[in-house]
Amino acid sequence: MGLMNGAAFTLIVFSALMHALWNLLVKRSHDKTVFIWWMFLCSGGLFSALLLADPDPFPAPAPRIVLLSIAGAVCFVGYHLFTGRAYRQGDLSVTYPLAQTAMVYVPLWGVLLLGEHLSVLGAGGILLIVCGAYCVQLRQLSFDEVLRPFRNLGDPSVKAALAAGFVYSVGAVVDKTGVTDYHPFYFTYLLVAWMFLFMSVNLLRPGQNGRIAREWRRSRPLILLSGPVMLGSFLSFRYGLKMAPMSYAVPMRQVSLLIAVLIGVLFLGESAGRIRFAAASLILAGVMLVRVG
Repeated sequence: MGLMNGAAFTLIVFSALMHALWNLLVKRSHDKTVFIWWMFLCSGGLFSALLLADPDPFPAPAPRIVLLSIAGAVCFVGYHLFTGRAYRQGDLSVTYPLAQTAMVYVPLWGVLLLGEHLSVLGAGGILLIVCGAYCVQLRQLSFDEVLRPFRNLGDPSVKAALAAGFVYSVGAVVDKTGVTDYHPFYFTYLLVAWMFLFMSVNLLRPGQNGRIAREWRRSRPLILLSGPVMLGSFLSFRYGLKMAPMSYAVPMRQVSLLIAVLIGVLFLGESAGRIRFAAASLILAGVMLVRVG
């Protein structure tokens, strides 16, 4: 059996499905920053209910685990802030591929910092997933188009997108360390709690009055649905991350892009186009290589 066993593979693919679904819900919301805050509130509430139903007491985390959960929360909140800034200031087709550059760093961190090893097939699969994730937003297949996102590295949106990718890769290392040294269920709870706290502080800034109530009135059904979807995404990924090398698990989760393409075509009436279809096929081929490698 390869480095990624069947249970880890299933958990990460399920996480990718849930990740694609909650991103779809965010896309259909109005005030996306506030909607994400509501998602964390609902998922955190469900999480707390699960903890109350758990007969075992919450194991006291060591100071190191608390610091890891805070660091992970800072990284992932930073990722959301950087991607939001990149999308506001730049074209999606430029900023989106650059925000996915975490997948370039993650295998490197896995080998250098965590002592992980990549097989030839696994490394080839990661490369295919990276290529597919990058190509999914290209407008045409040409050398000039491939280089377009990197053409203006001084642009603020380009810098923000590259920062998002780097910050996420650091968060992945923290995440892997946390779920390895502490129970994934409880580490995820700490991570969600800190992220919710940091996002709440962001919404307490002057001029934010009324946004939370307005988004609740406009997106209530989506908010209620988002809680269990996000909780499923968070928990399944971190249980899978505990069981599999980070170098494989994080790129594998990009199967969510393939799922997003399918959702767009089958349920939203979007046209996949040859480029998106080819990119999705690369991701699928990469996932299969990672599974057997």
